[in-house]
Amino acid sequence: MPIWFVAAAFYSGQEGSLLYWALALSILSAIAVWREQDRLRHLLGYAVGVLMAVETFFLIVLGFVSNPFERLPGALPDGQGLNPLLYDGGMLIHPPMLLLGYASVGVPYAFAMAALLAGQTDADWMRATRRYALVAWGFLTAGNMLGAWWAYHVLGWGGYWGWDPVENSAIMPWLVMTAYIHGVMVQQRRGMLKLWNMSLVIASFCLAIQGTFVVRSGVISSVHSFAQSAIGPYFFGFLAIVVIFSVAVLVSRLPQLKDEDHFESLASRETGFLLNNVLLTGVAFATYWGTVFPILSEAIRGVKATVGPPFYQQVNGPLLLMLLVMMGIGPLLPWRRATLRHVERSFVVPLAVTGVGATILVVVGLRTPAAVLALAAAIFAAATVFWEYWRGTRARSRSTGENLGLAFMRLVAKARPRYGGYLVHLGVVVVAVGIVSSSFYQQAREFTLPPGTSAPIGRYTVSNQGLFETRESDARVVSAHIGVFDDQGNAWTLAPGKVFHDNFANQPATRVAIETRQLVDLYLVLAGWGDDGSVSIVATVNPMVSLIWIGGIVLLFGTLIALWPERKTAVPPVAVQLRVPVPVEA
Repeated sequence: MPIWFVAAAFYSGQEGSLLYWALALSILSAIAVWREQDRLRHLLGYAVGVLMAVETFFLIVLGFVSNPFERLPGALPDGQGLNPLLYDGGMLIHPPMLLLGYASVGVPYAFAMAALLAGQTDADWMRATRRYALVAWGFLTAGNMLGAWWAYHVLGWGGYWGWDPVENSAIMPWLVMTAYIHGVMVQQRRGMLKLWNMSLVIASFCLAIQGTFVVRSGVISSVHSFAQSAIGPYFFGFLAIVVIFSVAVLVSRLPQLKDEDHFESLASRETGFLLNNVLLTGVAFATYWGTVFPILSEAIRGVKATVGPPFYQQVNGPLLLMLLVMMGIGPLLPWRRATLRHVERSFVVPLAVTGVGATILVVVGLRTPAAVLALAAAIFAAATVFWEYWRGTRARSRSTGENLGLAFMRLVAKARPRYGGYLVHLGVVVVAVGIVSSSFYQQAREFTLPPGTSAPIGRYTVSNQGLFETRESDARVVSAHIGVFDDQGNAWTLAPGKVFHDNFANQPATRVAIETRQLVDLYLVLAGWGDDGSVSIVATVNPMVSLIWIGGIVLLFGTLIALWPERKTAVPPVAVQLRVPVPVEA
């Protein structure tokens, strides 16, 4: 087994992944304590206490329940190796990134609880917590995007997100943390949503612990989860303690969490942020309900029900569409109250661009109402981002005399959280376009091809050019050479196959063949073959899936800009005129 997969085996099993969780939390805790030792000295003792309590739980589990250093009864001549599905480059980055996201959620939770325990719920804890929340959000974003990419090019079902319980457990803390990052801006600006924001931080950490519980307990069936083990009750008990403790402390500090101001108008940025939060938490709650419903059904009725992708698509689809619309509306609204003149000046260009874009979509042949509506919402959100960039750049250029390029760079540098956030919005739009296009306009077909025959799929024709068997280091590979011709006369060959690892001969891994041209993926899977050389192929045409990966990169780049420390400018010395008393002669 290659050395990098040997290293990845550290966190591939249950014991190693928990050890990685504990290691990541300890490193992140040390960094947070070092950074905040001066600014938040009055909260640091409580924060360290909370972090150490969480760390202690993991160390107890590692020491007494799931010990990664437990000695084997005897020496083994050779190890079994990784599960065949884990023999992929994604194994090197997806699990550690997602686990790092789970662990990093503990830092903002610790400072939030410290503020409550100390009775000092002012702006200090909020400024620090928002930065660490952005870090956690970035890790969770990377982990989820890498997981979708891995599922797409390894599992062989033609998709990237199946609303699996473990996938749901990874997206829920991300959704709640997204709501907090937006909600805290209202608290910073207007002193509002204090109780709501504190609740979001607590909920995000509880969901991160629940995600770890779901994966490692085996209580919910999933292709990602470990086998059922004794670790489940410990995590469930710890989750119950965290919930009870957090709610009790929160309730005890309710008088200090009263809002300092109130909503003055529905047409205001703070109202937009509130609606954004309601939608995000609505998606999180619907996802949570679909995830835990099979457990509740089995416990109450004795019947283990299943909740499939149609439930999530029908419930979350409209909510996510409204979120796209709010991404276009929110940044255009002012704080407190919008006047009619402001609305006209801010909305006319984005709405005009949206109207033109929607018309073009219909003219080029898009007829599915839901798809056109979703893509129009994406155009609106993107138009808002570019319009905000343009207005800020033009205003700075006029006031400073800088050229537009320099004005843009300095505008972003001066307000990195704001304009980095706009870039994150743009990344979300790109991801949304990829999801909508591949969901509504995917074409799939399964066929059996005798040697030398062909079949059409969309704009392509695929033909069976032969079946081959090769040998790799520790596996036997059976692959079909499939000739592909498109409607523009281009031709190439793809080789989907099955990999039979020596230690997992009865568990073949799928080797997907993907060709991306003009933002359209031809996705081929070898489903089977016959003694006569015939092959069964599952062919899928996925338009614009590449935009999902591109949008993910934009998302992370925007997060880095928002997190990048602002340059500290030296304060020029101030001339002070000394008044020396003049002695008075007697």
